Amino acid sequence: MRIAVMGSGGIGGYIGLRLAKAGEDVTFIARGEHLYVMRSRGLRLESPLGNASLANVTATDDPAEVGVVDLVIFAVKLYDGEEAAAAIVPMVGPKTTVLTLQNGVDGVDILARSVPSSQVVAGAIYISTYLEEPGLIKQTSGMTQMTVGGRSDLMIAAFREACARAEGISLQVVDDVEPVLWMKFVTLAAFSGGTSLMRSGIGAIIADPEGRKFMEQLRDEGMAIAAAKGHPMPEGYVQQATSLWQMVPPETQSSMANDLQRGRRLELEWLSGRMHALGQELGVPTPAHTAVYRALHLYANGAPEG
Repeated sequence: MRIAVMGSGGIGGYIGLRLAKAGEDVTFIARGEHLYVMRSRGLRLESPLGNASLANVTATDDPAEVGVVDLVIFAVKLYDGEEAAAAIVPMVGPKTTVLTLQNGVDGVDILARSVPSSQVVAGAIYISTYLEEPGLIKQTSGMTQMTVGGRSDLMIAAFREACARAEGISLQVVDDVEPVLWMKFVTLAAFSGGTSLMRSGIGAIIADPEGRKFMEQLRDEGMAIAAAKGHPMPEGYVQQATSLWQMVPPETQSSMANDLQRGRRLELEWLSGRMHALGQELGVPTPAHTAVYRALHLYANGAPEG
C-alpha cells in the first residue's frame, strides 16, 4: 500500500513514522525547514512509548510529484484545509481513500469540495503530539487511540492491518464514525480552550476549583451544542471526559496551547470559535467558549506585532 501523509506535523508525522518503521511505503508532504530536516537528517520521535527515528525519509512539498496513492492521511491544521484539499488532487485516483484525522467536525465537508465525498473517510485520534522543532515530533502521553469509519472500505482494511503491524498505534474501525467525531469535538474544544486560555497543564487546571469549573462549563456547553445538532453525548460521557483529563500527565496541554506559546496560527475558529458560531445559530448559550474565542482571537493568526 502506497501512503501519502498530507500534513507531517505532530499527528501526521507520528502516524507516518510508525507506519514507515513497520515497512509501509510512506511519502510525507511537508514544507519549509521541517521538509529540509526530514530530507537531510530524517525524522525523530520522542515518546513515552519509546523513542524512534526514521533515517531515510521520502518527503516533498509537491503532491504532484508523488502520483496516485492508495491512501492519503490528511492531517493538516484546519486553517490549511481548503488549500491542502485542493493540493492532494493529483494523488487521488478512482480507488484512493482519503482519511481525514483533523480536529473539529468540518473536515469531510472541506475535503468534499476537492475530491469525491465517497472516497473520504473520517477519523478521530486521541494523541498528545506536537512538532518540537523541525524533524522532531514529541509525544507527551502514551495514549494513541484512533477510531475511523469505513469498515467496508478496502483501503481502510489494509490500513488497519498496517497499524496492527506498527508500534504505538491503536486503531478501531466502525461503521458510523459521526458520534465519535462529535464526542472528540466536544472534548477537544473544552481541552484546547481551557489549556490555551489558562496557559497551564490540565493537572493544575482541574486542581484549581475555579479552573475546574471553567473546564466543566466548556464541556457542558459543548454537550448542549452537540445535542441541539442531533448528536447527544452517550451515557457516562461526563465521567469519561473527567477520567481523560485525570489520566494524562498533569503537564499536558493541547496542541493549540503549544501553538499559542510559540506564536503560531491557531485552530481557534474551528474549536471554541465553532462552538460560539453554532451557539448563535442554534440559540444555545456558550458564554465560556465565547470567552475563549474572543480572548484568543487577537492571536488567531499568530502572535500580533507590537
